[in-house]
Parts: sequence; C-alpha cells; structure tokens
Amino acid sequence: MSDKKSSIAALTLAAVGIVYGDIGTSPLYTLKTIFDPDHGLVLNEANLLGIISLIFWGLALIVSLKYVTLVLRADNRGEGGIMALMALALNSVTKRSGFTFPLLVIGVLGATMFYGDSVVTPAISVLGAIEGLEVAAPALEQYVVPATIVVLVSLYAVQRHGTAGIGRFFGPVMMVWFTALAIMGIINIAAEPRILHALNPVHAFTFMLDNGFIAFVALGAVVLAFTGAEALYADMGHFGKQPIRMAWFMVCFPALALNYFGQGGLLLAHPEAISNPFFQQLGSWSVYPLVVLSTMAAVIASQATISGTFSMTKQAIALGLLPRMRVLHTSEHQIGQIYIPAVNWLQLCVVLIAVVGFGSSDSLAGAYGIAVTATMLATTVLTFFVIRYRWHLPLAVCFAATGFFIVMDVMLFSASTLKLFHGGWMPLALGTALFTIMMTWRTGRHLLFKNLEKHAIPLDNFLDSLFVAPPVRVPGTAVFLRGESDGVPHAMLHNLLHNKVLHERVVFLTVHILEEPYVALEDQVRIAGLGHECYQVNVQYGFKDEPDIPAVMALCSGHGLVFEMMETSFFIARQTVISAPNGGMSPWREHLFVAMSRNARAAADYYQIPPNRVIELGTQVEI
Repeated sequence: MSDKKSSIAALTLAAVGIVYGDIGTSPLYTLKTIFDPDHGLVLNEANLLGIISLIFWGLALIVSLKYVTLVLRADNRGEGGIMALMALALNSVTKRSGFTFPLLVIGVLGATMFYGDSVVTPAISVLGAIEGLEVAAPALEQYVVPATIVVLVSLYAVQRHGTAGIGRFFGPVMMVWFTALAIMGIINIAAEPRILHALNPVHAFTFMLDNGFIAFVALGAVVLAFTGAEALYADMGHFGKQPIRMAWFMVCFPALALNYFGQGGLLLAHPEAISNPFFQQLGSWSVYPLVVLSTMAAVIASQATISGTFSMTKQAIALGLLPRMRVLHTSEHQIGQIYIPAVNWLQLCVVLIAVVGFGSSDSLAGAYGIAVTATMLATTVLTFFVIRYRWHLPLAVCFAATGFFIVMDVMLFSASTLKLFHGGWMPLALGTALFTIMMTWRTGRHLLFKNLEKHAIPLDNFLDSLFVAPPVRVPGTAVFLRGESDGVPHAMLHNLLHNKVLHERVVFLTVHILEEPYVALEDQVRIAGLGHECYQVNVQYGFKDEPDIPAVMALCSGHGLVFEMMETSFFIARQTVISAPNGGMSPWREHLFVAMSRNARAAADYYQIPPNRVIELGTQVEI
C-alpha cells in the first residue's frame, strides 16, 4: 500500500511539472493584457473585482468542473487528448449515422488548433518571463527579444536528446514556482483583503452587464488564464486521472487562485503596477530571481507543449491524417518519449517568426485566445457524442452536462475572434494550412485505395490458378506487405513476372490501425492458412502503438509460424502516385498529395524492417 501511495505521490509531482506548466505560467501576462490601454478597459475597483471574479470562477468551472471532473472521464482506454477523443467519438456512432465525417472534421480542426496553440505557448511564455527584465531596468528592453530567441533555439536544439535526463527536475521546479505564486498571493491579499470580495460571482455578472462590449473584448483576454487546460486531458495517458486531479486541486488551483487575487490586491493599492503586476508583487529586490524562476517555468511549459506536438503528430500518422515521418525514440524505458525532427525544426521556425513578428507577450495574447478556445469547443462537442452514444446517457443529461460548457466555449471563442486582426489570424492560418494538409492526405489515400481496389485481383482465386501449374519454389520465406483492401500485392505480380519463381513459404502481411490507443500483445497477430505454404498474417495496432514488424514476426512463433530473419525477404511495392486529369480532387490538392507521397518515409523504415532484408518494386498509381 505504501508503494502505491509513493507511486501516486511521484506521479502527482511529475504531473505538476509537465501537465500544468502552461496554465501555471499564465499569471505572467494575463492581468497585464486584460488592462492593456488598447482594450479600453478602465482600471478601477469595480472592474478589477469583476475581472478577478471572472478568472476565479472560470478556473473553477472550465478547468475544475469541465476538464478535471467531466472530460477526464472520457478516456480512450486510458488515453486522452483531442485525437483519442475523436477516435472514441467515431467508434461511438455507426458509420451510417451521418455523424462520422462531421466528427472527423471537428476532431481534425481541434487538433490543428492545438498545433496553433503549441506555436504560441513557447513564444508567449518565454517572452512573458524575460519581459521581467524591463521592470528591473527599462534599458534592457531591447534585449528581451534576442534573449527569448536564444532560450527557444537552445530548447529546440536539445529535443533530440530527449527529456529523460532533465524531466525529473520539472516537478520540483514547478513546485517551487507554484509555491512562489501562492506566497506572493498571500502577501498581497493580506495587504489588501478587499480583493477577496471577488469570490462573490455577482461581481463577474455585474462587470459583464455594466461594461457591455468592452467586457466582451476583455473576455478574449480572460481566456489567457485558462490556457493549458487541454494539456491536462492530453497527458492523461502518461499519468492517469488520479495524479492529474490531485495535482490540480492540491497544488495548482490554490496557487493560481491566490496569485490572481494577490495581483488584484496589488493593483487595488498600486494601480501604477499595471505595467507588469506579476514582477512587482514583492518589490524591486525580487525581480531578477523571479525572471530566472519564471524563465525556467516557461521553458518547462514550452517543453510540455513540444512533447505534446510530437505525440499528436505520431497519432495523426497512425490514423492516416499525415504522411509517414521519421520518429526517433529518445528513451529506452519510456515508449512515449519521441522526437520527430521535421516537426521540431518547422515548429521552431514558426515560433521564432511569432516572437520576432509580434515582439511582446501583449501582442501575442490575441493569437493565443483563438487557438485555445477553438480546441476547447471541439473537445466539448466530441464529449457530447461520447457520453450520448457510448455511455448512452439520457439526451437531457447530455445536454445539461455539455450544453452549459458549449455556451461558455462559444462566448470565449467569439470574444477571441475580435482579435482576428491583432494576431488571431496566425493560429487560424496555421490551422487552416494543417487542416488542408490532413484532409488532402486522407482523401488522397482513400482515392489511392479505391484505385488499387478497382484493379485488384482476388487473392484466393489467384492462388488457386497459380498452383494449377506452380512456378519453381525456392528456399526461404517471402513476406509481401498487403493493404487492407488489396488483392494480390503488386510486388508479388512483379516478382513472378520478372523472376518466374516463388519462395517455399509465402506470407501476406496486412497492418490494421484500430481507433483505440493500444492493442494487447496477444491480440496483435492473427494468422490464417491459405494452403500451399501460403499464409495471411493480420497485424492490429492502436494509434499509439509502435509499429515493429520484426517484433510481430517473433509473436508469430506462438501461433506455429516461426521465422528465421536471415532467410526471410520482404517484398514491398513502392507506389509512385501520379495526378490524373478529372481525378477525385482538385488539381492543386492532387499535386499536394503527390508531393507528400514522394517525401513520405519509406514503409520499410517506418515498420522497422531490416534494410538488408527488403526488396522494393516500383508501381505507378493514378488518382
């Protein structure tokens, strides 16, 4: 029992470090942005009490009630995140219900907005931390952007080494961070206890009613206090529900609430501190230590987002939404520790463009809100379909459980769209580009499979006719990779046509990716005998499983099919896709799909087949 308790304690500490890094750094810039003079919101006692009340009750309702209580229940075999939720929702409805495609679109849109969020998070967090230098010495303002660039380039450069080494420090550093937030909050609340009136939600309602459109504009900045809520759901598979809930209610929520109330108390007493209330909570002596601590916290928040992007990309590849890419494992012990070079460097380029282009956390705040609220809205809609069609709860209960949050999400998203021309366009543009790429890849693969299916020769009939007058059988085993809807693999036809021989044992191997995160080892392999020493091997993976064909071959021995790798040859058809006139997609999308196909990682490499055992045979396919 004590071991279990210590394990939960360790996971809770780790969750504080990784899961809550993003939302934990929000106090750096939230209040400063809300009362930015450009927004037109006057800093007075009534408005301040209204804003602090909105933030507190937003944390209570959106994070505590929606994510920690409701959404964490919608796990896909222990996994969370928008991709896992989309797969769960798609599994919950029938293919003929008409919901399948809309749910796919909502899930992909939510995922692409997460990518937008993952670009803004490192930029705004590190900028917000280093902007503390301006408070200490205004002359240092010119060094904020260069220093941010140095920190971010260093962070992305070390990704290939993995976070196993430094990851153990994330929890303790963030515990120090949240402790500092709480202590600063308590000191300023004690100095100005009037701020505690904001605990009354009436102040939030009064603020919204009295300020009208300006309050609606301010709502778009209040969202900044909730950024990172999506991360606690996405990381569920790494930590489990209990540690994430304990970390929120025991550490993060109290510390954040105290700090926001503390900053509010400071502004009640010293309105001039609005230039950067976070760094002025304890006086000038604390600025440099806070810059160091907040930069460490911002780097940890950024790291969590970068790791989340790698994980999301790997899931998207498995679900057929992105082409195969090079995925490197940075830890021998933790399967989730991965590094995708192409994603890493592309993301760094976009992050640096955001830092240089916007130049400050205030300017970037507009870009943040749209990405976050769009993902939140997508999550709520998908959750409705899970609790209605998978849990079979009454319709009234489903509407009651999610309807309230949908109204809140729509309000927050609508308020964020007011920043469309003040940075909000950036995550939308990035999300639109990624959405186009994902849907083009999915549609292109569908057209490709339809073309292959149309010209496919049924395997059973072909084998019957082949063995009427069989070709010469040569020693060894031939493994032909075969698509889910393929007939006779093109590689086999080419081999028979050119070499006029057949191996003494022939295996047709088909990989199926299921809409669930993991498949148990004992369920991954199914073998069917086809006669004449020919076999069909069906491999089932979840979208978070690591494809490994040699490991599958070892599993086959338990089913009576033993492989000697040095006597086994893998025949793979490398398809060259050609854009044909009057195809199923517009010409520019066909050309985009062709370009992605040509740059996709080779199947043999992706499935970890030893290169010296692979024979590739080319084939052309029109779409």
